[in-house]
Amino acid sequence: MVCCVIPLPDHPGSPADRSGGIAAHRAFGTWSPDHPAAMVFLPLGLSVTPVAFAASTGKSTAFPAGPDLRLGSRSVEAARIEAGMTHAGTVLDWQWDKPDPFTAQGRWTTRAHGEWGLRFWVCLALGAPAGCQWRWDTTAGAAMIRIGHRWGVVAPDPAPLMVTGHADLDGLTDELEARGYFFLESRKHAAPLLALRFNLEEAASARFGFAVGDDLDETLARARQPDRPATLPGQTGAGAGALDAVRDVIGWNTLFDPVNRRPYTGLSRNWTTAKFGGFGVWLNDVLFNALLASTLEPEVARDNLLAVIAGATPQGNLPCLLTGNDAWIDRSQPPIAAFVLAMHVARWPDPALVARVLPVLLRGWDWWWRMRDPDGTGMVRYGTSDIGNGLYRGTKLGAKDESAMDNSPVHDQATLDPATGLLDSYDVGLNALLALEGEMLGDLLAAQGRMEQASAVRAKADALKDAIRTRLWDPARRVFANRLLDGRFVDSLAPTSFYPMIAGIPTPEQIDGLMVHLHDPAGFGGPARLPSVRRDDPAFGDQVYWRGRVWPPMNWFTWAGLRRMDRATEAAALASESHALFYGPWEANRHAAENFAPGPEYPAIQPDTDTFYSWSALMPAMAVAEVADVTPWEGFSLSNGNDVTLGPVATPCGMCTVDVAGGVLRLLREGSTLLETDIRGRFTHVRIDRDRLHLTLPRDAAAGYIRVDRRKTAMAQQGDGPLKTATDGAILILHTADVTDDATRRIDVVFA
Repeated sequence: MVCCVIPLPDHPGSPADRSGGIAAHRAFGTWSPDHPAAMVFLPLGLSVTPVAFAASTGKSTAFPAGPDLRLGSRSVEAARIEAGMTHAGTVLDWQWDKPDPFTAQGRWTTRAHGEWGLRFWVCLALGAPAGCQWRWDTTAGAAMIRIGHRWGVVAPDPAPLMVTGHADLDGLTDELEARGYFFLESRKHAAPLLALRFNLEEAASARFGFAVGDDLDETLARARQPDRPATLPGQTGAGAGALDAVRDVIGWNTLFDPVNRRPYTGLSRNWTTAKFGGFGVWLNDVLFNALLASTLEPEVARDNLLAVIAGATPQGNLPCLLTGNDAWIDRSQPPIAAFVLAMHVARWPDPALVARVLPVLLRGWDWWWRMRDPDGTGMVRYGTSDIGNGLYRGTKLGAKDESAMDNSPVHDQATLDPATGLLDSYDVGLNALLALEGEMLGDLLAAQGRMEQASAVRAKADALKDAIRTRLWDPARRVFANRLLDGRFVDSLAPTSFYPMIAGIPTPEQIDGLMVHLHDPAGFGGPARLPSVRRDDPAFGDQVYWRGRVWPPMNWFTWAGLRRMDRATEAAALASESHALFYGPWEANRHAAENFAPGPEYPAIQPDTDTFYSWSALMPAMAVAEVADVTPWEGFSLSNGNDVTLGPVATPCGMCTVDVAGGVLRLLREGSTLLETDIRGRFTHVRIDRDRLHLTLPRDAAAGYIRVDRRKTAMAQQGDGPLKTATDGAILILHTADVTDDATRRIDVVFA
C-alpha cells in the first residue's frame, strides 16, 4: 500500500487537510476549475474525473466546461449534482450524491448511443496528490489509497473491464487517442492516476461509491452502500425555478483557486483557467456571488468576501481585478462590499467576520475620498491611479473599467485628466453606491459600539446624499444624470440613474420623475427591461455590451431601490420581468447569460456574451426576494400573495421554507411551523425569538390571524392597543381601520 505522509508544495495544509481547513460538509465538491463534473475530496486532493472515448472519432474527452457538458441541477454544497455529457453523439446522464460528508455516490445512464456501445468507453480517472498512488484490489473489487491515517476508496458496480495506470489525466486521454481501446500494455494495479474502464455494451448504466475514512473496512462498506439521492432546495408556484437557478449557478461556479489555495465562486466555469491564468477576482462580480450565496450557504458567501478583501492594496483600495495574469490595482470598482457584508450578517450573524472585514472596508472608504476627490468637492469621480502596471492603466479605458460598465455611453462625453487620472464627470451610480456604502459602514460600526466613528462616516454619507439630490438631479429631464465638471449634464442615461433610490436619496417629486423614465417605452420601458441605455439613445443601436444590452446588476440595484423607496408594485413587476428574461434561455439551453437582449429582435446570446455567468443569477434572485428577503431597511420580510413554495432558504430564523397556499402563509423550519397567517400582503421586520414575536403588518392589511408555534401568549398588542387570542392560540388581528403608519402596524407578542 502506498502511503503519502509529506506535505506537498502544490497542495495547502497537511497531508490530512489540503484544503485550507474547509468545513467537512463541503469537502467533497466539484472543485476543479478545469473539469466541472469531477468530484474532488479537497482535504486529501483525491478526485474522480469522468473521461470518455469514442472509437468512431478516435477522440477522448475529460469533459471541460463547454457545450458538451450541460450543467444541470445541483446544491451549492454538492449534496446533489446532475450533469449531461455529450461526446461523438453519445449522451450520458451523470449524477453525484453525497449522503454524508465523507461519501459521494456517482452513477451514469446512457441516454442516447452515438455508436455501438462496445466502442464507446467511459473511464473513471482516479487522481491523487503528487507522490501518492491509487491501488486496485481485485479481491475487494475496489480502488484504494492511503494518505496519512486516511483511506480513500472507489468501489464500482459493475466491475471495470480493465484497469490502467497513467502519470496523469493527459496521459490517459493521450493514450486513448493514440492507441485506442485495444491497447493493453498500460494495465496496472497501482499508479498516480488509475483509470477504471467500462464500455457501454457492458455498462450502459453503472454506479460507484467514493468514500474517505479512517478504517478501511468501514470505508469500503460506505462506498458500497445503496444510493441515497438528496433533495434540492427550490421554488414552485410564483417565481417557479428562481431559487433553483440561484442554487445551480452559484454551485457550479464555486471552485478551488489552486494559485491562492482557497475556495471562492468564480465568474464563469468557462473562463477561469484559459482567460485568467488559474483564478480571477473581479471585485463586484465576486461580491455579487457572496450576496447570492448568502441565501443558501453562509460559508460560500464568507469565502467570497474573504477572497475580495485578501486583495486589498497598501493604498487602501480593493482592486478592480486580480488574476493569474494581471492585476488592476490602479483602479477599483463601485463600492458595494459593506452593503453585501451587511446583507450577509443580517441572515448569518458573524461578529468575527465583521471584525475581520470592516477595517479593510473603512480603508477603502477613505481611499475613495482621498484618491477620487482630491479637491474636496464632496463627490467622487472614476479614475486610474499611477500605480502598478495593469493593462489599460493611465488610459480613459482604465478609468471606465472602474465603473464596471466599460463601454457605456454615459462615459462618451467625459475626458481623462492626465494630471489627476480622473474622468471629468461625476457619475451618479458611483456616488449613490458610495453613499450607500457609507450608510452601511455606519451601521456596522454602530453595531460594534463605535458610535463616534459611526457618526462621522454617516455624516459624510449624508452630505454625499444631499449633493446627489441637488447637484446630480437634472430638472429639465427630471432624472438623476452624470454631470461634467463644466456643469453640463451628460446626454446619455443608464439605469444607474435609478441607483440613488437604493441609498434612500430621492424626494417624492424626484421619485415621480424617475418612474416616468422607468416606464417610458422610448426610455427604460419596452419589451425587455432594463436596457443599459435609453432606447432612444443613438448608442442603443450598437447593441455591444453596455451599449443597449440588459445587465443583471443594473436590474438588481434598480429593483432593490424600488423596494427601499416603497414602490412595491414597480419592484414586483421588474422582478417578474427579470426572472422571465432569465428563464427563457435557462430552460431551453441552461444558459445563465452574462447579459440579455433588450427585445426579441436582437440575438439572445452574442459572440462576446458568456453563457454561464454567475451574476446572471441576480435576475431570478429578485423573484426569490419578492417572497422572502432580508434587507437593512425592511429587516426579514415575507409575502403572502400568490401560491408559492420556496426553500429551504436562509432567514434570521435559520434555514426555512415559505409555503403560501389558498391565502395562508406558513413559515416552516425542519418541518415545524414557526409562523402562520391568513393576512395578505408583505410583512416586514419579522423577528421570532425564543419568547417574543415582532413584525410589521402589510399596508392595507385586512382582519385575520397570526399563529406562532410557541407556548401560550402572555401579551399581544398592535401599536399601543391590546390584541385578543383565540382558543387555538392564534393572535387575532381585528382592528385595521386605524393602521396608518409603521407604529400602528407593529405587532408585539410575548409568550408565557
